[in-house]
Amino acid sequence: MYKVEGGIQMGGLGNKEIMARNISKYMDKMGVDRNKLSSDLDIKYTTLTDWINGKTYPRIDKIELLANYFGISKSDLVEDASQNESKIINLKQVKEMKSIPVLGDIACGDPITAEENIQGYRDEVADTLPTGNLFYLHCKGDSMAPTIPNGAYVLIRQQPDVEDGEIAAVLVNGDTEATLKRIKRQGSLVMLMPDNQSYDPYVVTPDNPARILGKALKMSADL
Repeated sequence: MYKVEGGIQMGGLGNKEIMARNISKYMDKMGVDRNKLSSDLDIKYTTLTDWINGKTYPRIDKIELLANYFGISKSDLVEDASQNESKIINLKQVKEMKSIPVLGDIACGDPITAEENIQGYRDEVADTLPTGNLFYLHCKGDSMAPTIPNGAYVLIRQQPDVEDGEIAAVLVNGDTEATLKRIKRQGSLVMLMPDNQSYDPYVVTPDNPARILGKALKMSADL
C-alpha cells in the first residue's frame, strides 16, 4: 500500500489547476473515486480533495507516488496535456503533405521537347491545394519574365481550356513540345503571348497547332 500524506502550497494557480485536472483525468481512466484513491494511498480525504480542487499542490515525492499508482510518468501529472495535444495536432497538420510530381522541363522562350517523365516531386501542404490532377513543370527561359522567372516551378492543373488572359501550359508541334504562355483570343485567332515583350507571340494556325495542357496556378522557386 502506498503511504502518502500532506500537501503544500507551491507553484502558481495554473500549476495547481493543471495538477488538479490531470489527477481527475487519471482517476476517471482508472475508474477510482476519491474514497478509493485516498484509501489506497492512505492519505486524508481532505488532502486529496485539496489537490483535486487545485487548492494545494503535492510535493515532488507525492507526485511520483501518484504517478506510480496511475502507471504514468510524473510529467503526465505536471504538464498541461491540452497544450501537448495541441502541439501534436499542429505537427500532424504540418506533416499532412502531398507530393506533386514534376513532369519535366517546360520552355519559357523557344519551346524545348516536353518529356512527361517524372523528374522528382515537390511537397505541398495538402489542404492548401486545389482539386484536380496537379503537377509541376520546370521553366527554362525568360519569355514570361518578370511574372515567371527562369528556373521557376509552376503548378499546373490539368484542364483542356483556360480563360482569355490566363497563363497556360500549351503543347505545340504535334504535342511533342511544350511552352508556357498567356492565352490571347481575338475572334477565331488564338495567340500564345509572352509577358516579356522581347519575344514574339506564337500564333496558333492549322500549320502551327496547339493544345492546352493545363492552367498555371502558382509559381515557386528554390532559393
